Amino acid sequence: MNDNFQNVTVSQLVQEFLAVAMAQYKADLAEDIPIYTRHFRLMESLERELKSRPGDQRRALLPLCDHENAHVRLRAAVATLALAPAKARETLQMIHDRREYPDAANAYGLLRALDQGTYVPD
Repeated sequence: MNDNFQNVTVSQLVQEFLAVAMAQYKADLAEDIPIYTRHFRLMESLERELKSRPGDQRRALLPLCDHENAHVRLRAAVATLALAPAKARETLQMIHDRREYPDAANAYGLLRALDQGTYVPD
């Protein structure tokens, strides 16, 4: 999928988000930074598109907070922090508590930044 999401449904955007999160997870395990970064940029584009849809359709990512893969849960939690802070924080805390590395370190850092006010989701 390219960055032209004009004729793409919310459900298709969510499926693409899931596919990108899984590809990013695999790139992280392989320590392939260029691929990871490319997927990160695509994920940001998907989030922006969902946010721009009526009613801020990032809500459609909330079911991914219960996905079996910790990286998918992490990315979904980050994307939905502004809309569903309790669910997103619960997801981040669970990743940290279960020590699901490498994502547990990112979850902890984000929770800490939220608590200190150095990160404010939008």
